[in-house]
Amino acid sequence: MSVAVQRLGFTDKLRAHLELLDPVTWISVFPCLAGGVMASGAMQPTLHDYLLLASIFLLFGPLGTGFSQSVNDYFDLDLDRVNEPTRPIPSGRLSVKEALWNSIFVLLLAIGLGVFLGLHIGGVRGMVIIVSILTALLVAYIYSAPPLKLKKNIITSAPAVGFSYSFVTFLSANALFSEIRPEVIWLAGLNFFMAIALIILNDFKSVEGDKEGGLKSLAVMIGSRNTFLVSFTIIDLVFAVLAVLAWSWGFTVAVVLVLIGLVLNITIQIQLLRDPKSSISFMKGTVEDGFGNAIGKSEVQEHNAFLRYQVANNILFLLNNLIVAGMIGAKYM
Repeated sequence: MSVAVQRLGFTDKLRAHLELLDPVTWISVFPCLAGGVMASGAMQPTLHDYLLLASIFLLFGPLGTGFSQSVNDYFDLDLDRVNEPTRPIPSGRLSVKEALWNSIFVLLLAIGLGVFLGLHIGGVRGMVIIVSILTALLVAYIYSAPPLKLKKNIITSAPAVGFSYSFVTFLSANALFSEIRPEVIWLAGLNFFMAIALIILNDFKSVEGDKEGGLKSLAVMIGSRNTFLVSFTIIDLVFAVLAVLAWSWGFTVAVVLVLIGLVLNITIQIQLLRDPKSSISFMKGTVEDGFGNAIGKSEVQEHNAFLRYQVANNILFLLNNLIVAGMIGAKYM
């Protein structure tokens, strides 16, 4: 795992440590955290509650997600030399030892903050927060680390991401301000499956490296078009189940909005299935000029198509998800 390390100034070294935590990925947990808080219907406009809100975002964003990215880079040096040679370790901006200390430092901060929050809340709700962050950190570690290395197979890698990034974050944010609402368990589950669908497509960016490293992503095993088809089926089922749930909870307006989102999604999906490499070009400018620096760019055409689709799908699902969460919270106020 040796690599030639560059001599950098303090600022550049600090920037490399921050990049190892991959700040762009922190955003991925924020919608579930926001949804969990909204569905509680119990957050008050006080300094105490605002500090709790900031703490849960810090816990699962920069610390929890940051740890998962840092430890992933540490164990994936050989793969990143092929897939992402500009990352801090393969580029030589951080040594392997420096990357290890980065992971340990963030891990200890995450454990400390998680335990503090759990003890501060107390009771079953506090235990939900503590168990959630500890299991998420454990899953993040075994996702990348041998001998389990869950990321080696899509059957274990996608559920691991969905669990850590979506399911426990939704529950923890809800537990921060109220007892777990029954509806929240459903929403957490739907966000779990949405994350699985998107992580399946995200593997397009590393197909070549995955083949060389023996990783069994779905794109490697069944090809790009079939991978799109599997992911789209999961996504559409998530929208459909959300519509059914909203109807059963009496949220008529939400049902209409979710169904509109489903129709729009299917329309875009059909274009991608017809042309997995260059379709939905109308989103190209938005992605490359607007969101390009936030969600990344790729040399793989299928991955660029996925990035364009990701923007559209995330907007549709995020809006519907938060609207339903808000209605749940209003019901308990």
